[in-house]
Amino acid sequence: MNSPANGTMPDCALYGSALARLAASGIPFLIGGAFALERYTGIARNTKDLDIFLRPRDLEPALAELGTLGCDTAVPFPHWLAKAATAEGVIDFIFSSGNGVAQVDDEWFEHAVDATVLDVPVKLCPAEETIWSKALIMERERYDGADVAHLIRVHGPDRLDWQRLLRRFGPHWRVLLSHLVLFGFIYPGERWRVPDEVMGELIGRLGAEADGRHQDERLCCGTFLSRAQYLPDIQTWGYRDARLAPTGSMTADDIALWTAGIDAHDSPSAAA
Repeated sequence: MNSPANGTMPDCALYGSALARLAASGIPFLIGGAFALERYTGIARNTKDLDIFLRPRDLEPALAELGTLGCDTAVPFPHWLAKAATAEGVIDFIFSSGNGVAQVDDEWFEHAVDATVLDVPVKLCPAEETIWSKALIMERERYDGADVAHLIRVHGPDRLDWQRLLRRFGPHWRVLLSHLVLFGFIYPGERWRVPDEVMGELIGRLGAEADGRHQDERLCCGTFLSRAQYLPDIQTWGYRDARLAPTGSMTADDIALWTAGIDAHDSPSAAA
């Protein structure tokens, strides 16, 4: 899978130097964001940065490598995002998601796709993990549902590992079901791209919870979808934030910092 002559990658010497340096260092990393989406779907999107995904344990050495290229490095959100920047451009290092759900782990690398970017052999984030992370982005200013639908259209039914996708969503399976229902609305003639057994499994789970009751009736899971739009539920109406243990992986400090950054425009809304 090679980079087209006119792709979404900005013409920036920083990105070529950064990819070459990271590849030479042996630090495992993946390319995601708009660049990977174009390779999977053919949809080009202007982007001003480069999204690099890596495991949390590899973040510090990766930032150190970019520091030797003259980049200013920072970790604005320690639970998921770091940045390396020069006057030329910005590189986002993503090791989880803004909601703390989609942490980059070994499986991202086991199922990564080979590609060449700026003449450097790299690997792309797998389609399944891309769907998983994007499906949970439903901010007022950003909704990645179209990306999810386009990925399913290209990869379903045979190219996606549906069982891994179901496992990735885990307790958040209703979010996956919502996207699959919408897929059938968006592409009524291509509903066959979602396997019947997958829809049957999820609809069966829905039926098993038909009484509509939950053991924690004061729990709000909306904060997994938007860091801003469900704040009244938490701050005014007394719901418990599902991003905290035992339902989530974020700490109160993580949430406070992520909430304080709502008005900042230098980071993605929830995940790349």
